This record gives sequence, C-alpha cells and structure tokens, in this order.
Amino acid sequence: MRITEAESEVMQVLWQRHPLDAEEVAAALADTRDWQEATVKTLLNRLLRKGAIRAERDGRRYRYSPVLQREAWLLGESQGLLERLFDGRVAPLVSHFSRHRKLSRKDIAELRKLLEEIDDGQP
Repeated sequence: MRITEAESEVMQVLWQRHPLDAEEVAAALADTRDWQEATVKTLLNRLLRKGAIRAERDGRRYRYSPVLQREAWLLGESQGLLERLFDGRVAPLVSHFSRHRKLSRKDIAELRKLLEEIDDGQP
C-alpha cells in the first residue's frame, strides 16, 4: 500500500491516538501543518479508500482508527528505499551516511551494539 507523505502525517496522528474525528486530527496537525479541516477530510477519505484506516459513525461525525500497522508501513517503506537506492542492501546505506558525516557518535555506538547482538545471535 502506497501512502503519500501528507497521508503519512495523518497516519502518525492516528497511530499515536485513536479513534479521532477529522477536527481532532486537524487540531493535532495544527502545529506542523496549516491544513484546513477539508484538507484533512480529503486525506482521511483517501486513506479510507486505500484501506489504511477505518471509520465508525459517532452521531453526525466519523471517528477514524488505523488498520495499517505502523511497523508494517515502516517495513515496506524501508525495504522500498533500500531497493530503489541501494540494491536492497543495508551496508551501502550505512556507508553512504558515513561518507557524508551524517552518523553521530551515538549512531555509531548503536550500530556497534546492534552488530554485536547480531553476532551473538540475539534479536
């Protein structure tokens, strides 16, 4: 399922808290986006058609909840990125960030720890 950048911002709100109506979603996005409620409703309708969210009638309004799980979306997005840019391989991605000095000391420490866990057979 392909989720646009704008749709993903709506999904982030719903993954954090749900169910929400369109007005509540718009309010949650107000600090980062200057979207009118009509724009948010358009995005919610797109997500409904894609099956990423569901709507339940609550009086005269609808309340929205995610169907698409965040982890499933992240996995698909990250695999797509790796496939498109790095032939599906993680090492060239890390190398790219390393060459351009985009890895902090904390990032490097976390990568070392992860590699040690992988070597030890731990998840």
